[in-house]
Amino acid sequence: MPITSPLRRREVLGGLLAIGAVVGAGSALAADPFPSKPITLILPFPAGGSFDPIFRSLANAASQDLGQPVVLMHKPGAGGVTGTAGLATMNEADGYTLAVMHNSVIRAPLVQKVTWDPLRDFTYLIGLAGLTTGVTVAADAPWKSLPELLEDAKKRPGALSWGNVGAISVNRIYAERLAKMAGTKFNMVPFKGGSESFQALIGRHLDVYGDPGFGPQVQGGKARLLATFTAQRLKRYPDVPTVKELGWDLVIESPVGLVAPKGLDPKITARLQAAFSKAASDPAYLQQLESFDMQPNVISGQAYAAYARGQFEREQKMLAEIGFKPE
Repeated sequence: MPITSPLRRREVLGGLLAIGAVVGAGSALAADPFPSKPITLILPFPAGGSFDPIFRSLANAASQDLGQPVVLMHKPGAGGVTGTAGLATMNEADGYTLAVMHNSVIRAPLVQKVTWDPLRDFTYLIGLAGLTTGVTVAADAPWKSLPELLEDAKKRPGALSWGNVGAISVNRIYAERLAKMAGTKFNMVPFKGGSESFQALIGRHLDVYGDPGFGPQVQGGKARLLATFTAQRLKRYPDVPTVKELGWDLVIESPVGLVAPKGLDPKITARLQAAFSKAASDPAYLQQLESFDMQPNVISGQAYAAYARGQFEREQKMLAEIGFKPE
């Protein structure tokens, strides 16, 4: 029977248009799945440091699973805070811009004025590995042990230089705590990245370096590892004591992971988490972690966010302990 009523014709036409819209949307989604273009992974440190080869290998492995390139972009500044902090002020969360997260970013509001919140303005995707902090000196430096170094520093407080990446890193804070416990002071020198700091150390323009990434320099015979801020001795350096066993109860836990801007679609979040979780077991990536003495420790985005909340509270107490005043 033909449709003669104008109202009926409008109802049928409206229904057909609605069906067409749904079908069209479904076809568009099917033709444009995530990701449909390259993903940018921001490294908040200069090129040439330990993060460069580590995250390059991780990005390559994740690219295989995602079907799109994961492109590294270096955005150094403020001791590794600037690049990651840029995501906190992005208006759009589409999964195509990610960044490396670390403790200095979590700590930033405690030591300087910022317009963003590390606990609210990021989508925590995944925790990947733990940084291993060591106390290193040049291979031809006179100190053969940490007690010997500290004893020399006590005789001339402030004369010896101690370098870290960034002025507000957890490694800088623990160096200050160690010096205070040992009854001395060091001249704390902030660096933009590990590459330039090791150049200064090996060239004897810097006395001590207290950050991660020492593996290649120690293995290559250019630097001497005096101690580590780990709970147990490292397997690769069984003769090197921990700071804790030498009598100073200081252990640094410093995980790194990945974040995206806040408000990321849960489906995109899950896709990225799955890809980078798989990439974290890639042999080339694990080999790079071992080269720089980083400990693999993959945790969920939810667990990483919970760590960030707890760490924020712990750092408040630590900064108060050393009498740090925010800028």
